[in-house]
Amino acid sequence: MSEALLSVRDLRVEFATRRGKLVALDGVSFDIAPGEILGMVGESGAGKSLTGLSIINQLDPPGSVVAGEIRLNGARIDNLPPARMREIRGRRIGIIFQDPLTSLNPLLRIGDQLVETILAHSPLSPKQARERAIAWLAEVGIPAPDKRIDGYPHEFSGGMRQRVVIALALCAEPALVIADEPTTALDVSVQAQIIAVLKNITRRHGAAVLLITHDMGVIAETADRVAVMYAGRIVEIGAVADVVRRPLHPYARGLMAAIPTLETRAERLAQIPGAMPRLNAIPRGCAFSPRCDRVFARCLVERPPLLTIGHRKVACWLHLEAAEEGR
Repeated sequence: MSEALLSVRDLRVEFATRRGKLVALDGVSFDIAPGEILGMVGESGAGKSLTGLSIINQLDPPGSVVAGEIRLNGARIDNLPPARMREIRGRRIGIIFQDPLTSLNPLLRIGDQLVETILAHSPLSPKQARERAIAWLAEVGIPAPDKRIDGYPHEFSGGMRQRVVIALALCAEPALVIADEPTTALDVSVQAQIIAVLKNITRRHGAAVLLITHDMGVIAETADRVAVMYAGRIVEIGAVADVVRRPLHPYARGLMAAIPTLETRAERLAQIPGAMPRLNAIPRGCAFSPRCDRVFARCLVERPPLLTIGHRKVACWLHLEAAEEGR
């Protein structure tokens, strides 16, 4: 992999409560190269969205980053003052949220919102910014963009609004795009269109993408690599093809088994028993141990580190011997 555009090292996020501090992210580390799409998958509460919010310094109190480093093109951004971070958001980091209505001002025409963003991050004149906005609407697949640019968000369908949000996130040509559940609110046919738009445009412009989702189908279709998260930690990270076809971590294996296929008939979909632990009740050893069908004594008392197995990493004691043989 080429030199990382985004590098996250040992990220730790805590929430201060009256009963003490709760650890929401614990030692999260990963890289994303220019032009690469890294998928981040896991159940609700795994820490996916918190990771994205930490990168753009948008954690709501009482949450805060208490340890680790976040680097963009080699320069630290986790310790920047708020004013400097606001300059980076939008210009160097684009953000696509789950619900396009939360990203678009319902009282402003979409063209005004695009032009405002372009003017804030480039030296173009208003006329040139409008021309660029029309070009971006065309690039994300909005029909008749020269006419639709003067429409309001409520005049667009959900899929078209999400295309506008993608244009809004990319119109300043950021180096990194964080897409948090960008297709969840859309029906399946529209999801496929949005995935194709996001994948093609980001690769054409050489942007790195952190794609956050709970849908392994979206990951398999879109991403180059995938990081599987559980209870605030990455438990497996590697190439999508490797993780989908031969997952190493029992949790990742459970996620893959739950994906329906056309190749086999089944009366019931596979499921992982139990539920994600609460932040104030994370087990002492491996957080997945209460739900794991291959748990043994060491799992209950000692948390596994990320072990290197070939070109991927997995946090599971079952693979300790293989990791030591590969050294």
